Amino acid sequence: MVGYTQKVGENRYRERFGRYYEDFNVGDIYEHRPNRTITETDNTWFTLLTMNTHPMHFDSEYAKESEFGRCIICSPLTVAIMVGMSVTDVSQKAIANMGWTNIKMTHPLFAGDTLSAESEVLSKRESKSRPNAGLVSVQTRGFNQEKVMVCEFERTMLIAKRGFENEERAGY
Repeated sequence: MVGYTQKVGENRYRERFGRYYEDFNVGDIYEHRPNRTITETDNTWFTLLTMNTHPMHFDSEYAKESEFGRCIICSPLTVAIMVGMSVTDVSQKAIANMGWTNIKMTHPLFAGDTLSAESEVLSKRESKSRPNAGLVSVQTRGFNQEKVMVCEFERTMLIAKRGFENEERAGY
């Protein structure tokens, strides 16, 4: 169960999100929603925030001469949005991100494209050092509005087991 409401008092309810370690099954695919249309402003702000000075991301005249004929979305922005889209489904109960691997940018993303994403559970195992958690690995894939894959990566997280989430202290 990803999103649900729990009664926390008389006439009072609190939203809960995420999956515990026990809720993951190898081979399951989670379609992340909502999708996200990427704007030129998103791309410009991200390049400014990250100090990415490559003109393919913000100089339309420069980009006109490229093989794409226009600016492309900065690839770390694509990855960041895909990670954000996946949080409710795969890492809301995470204790820690352990890392990302095999990041591939498979097709350019442009301003005005709508990004969708899905994650497939690749593996899971109990933690050897933390009896309250397990390691879950997923492959996340992003697609544009034409269902062309634009990015994929693998991600491993340390996920809390049921009963060890510490939700009350965190207010979640």
